[in-house]
Amino acid sequence: MSNPLHTQLCDKLGIEYPVVAFTHCKDVAVAVINAGGFAVLGEALHTPDQIAADIKWIRERIGGKPFGIDLVLPSSVPEEKTVDELLAMIPPEQRAFEQSIKRKYDVPDPKIAPDIHHWGGLDQKRALDQLDVVFDERVPVFASGLGSPAFLLKRAHELGMQVWGLVGKPRQAKKQIAAGTDVIIAQGYDAAGHTGNIGTFSIVPQVVDAARGTGVPVIAAGGVTTGRHLAAALALGADGVWTGSLWLASRESDVNLPLKERLIEAETEDTVYSNCISGYTMRTTRCPWHDEWGSDAAPAVLKPPLQMILSSNYIQGSLDYQRKDLMTEAAGQGIHYVTEMKPARQILSDIVEEALDVFDRFASE
Repeated sequence: MSNPLHTQLCDKLGIEYPVVAFTHCKDVAVAVINAGGFAVLGEALHTPDQIAADIKWIRERIGGKPFGIDLVLPSSVPEEKTVDELLAMIPPEQRAFEQSIKRKYDVPDPKIAPDIHHWGGLDQKRALDQLDVVFDERVPVFASGLGSPAFLLKRAHELGMQVWGLVGKPRQAKKQIAAGTDVIIAQGYDAAGHTGNIGTFSIVPQVVDAARGTGVPVIAAGGVTTGRHLAAALALGADGVWTGSLWLASRESDVNLPLKERLIEAETEDTVYSNCISGYTMRTTRCPWHDEWGSDAAPAVLKPPLQMILSSNYIQGSLDYQRKDLMTEAAGQGIHYVTEMKPARQILSDIVEEALDVFDRFASE
């Protein structure tokens, strides 16, 4: 039989395996790309200068191979606000509750406060300034992790760039396909980070149906951490998989060691779907912040981007001082299968080998 892992996504990108690594670590991105996969680097937390430096660093190490950059394109946040203006918008009740959590769990202040608020989701200008760098650098693939990329398609295509859209609902996929988005990432409820409420096995075939006949590849996202998941995604009609949690504990990952250990120890039920981190629903590993905001004493969760501003000190303080008991990280329901620290090349090889074993088993029956 022909190679079951060679899909139209492989042809579109010139890659060997239809596995996309979403990562915030450029070392992981380079390792996966050079091993035959594809990588999208999440840059929403970086300044424009940092994004430009990361793009240059990657290009120097991948020999002309394609790569992607992921940013957020929020529409429900202010057009332009300074960090001080955003901080002043946080109501006293929520600020007092945040401080009570810090006292209760002895949460340290971040070492670099207040210079920790660079998320592109804070206001629209911040996101557009980040996006300008991606255009200036003519990054081969731009992926929108939050928000519709329809408004930038013309400019991106004129620069020879692909635009990928991440969706959590079939109707979003239909709109983005009609607008001309090059690749659709169908992300299920199982996924890490900002995600919708439809399960992976339900949304992927629906988006595949919506894309049928258009030539637009569909990538399955949400809980994908094994070769069996890859084989299942292809059986559902997807052209590849989007993986994130899989790389957090890799040897190349810059996630600090206590957090890697916590992720390796985590089970599926240790992830929680909540809006208490950013104001948008997202899946992360449970920590005291989730427990307190889920209690009867908690005030209302703030709308984006104020909740993200509010949670930042807690999150950064836990990382800066290696407080494993406080830490949280975006992680999907497939985290059960992240059980050891392995090189990214080996992680990719293991997925591919397991997926091929699945197809061989069916072919021989």
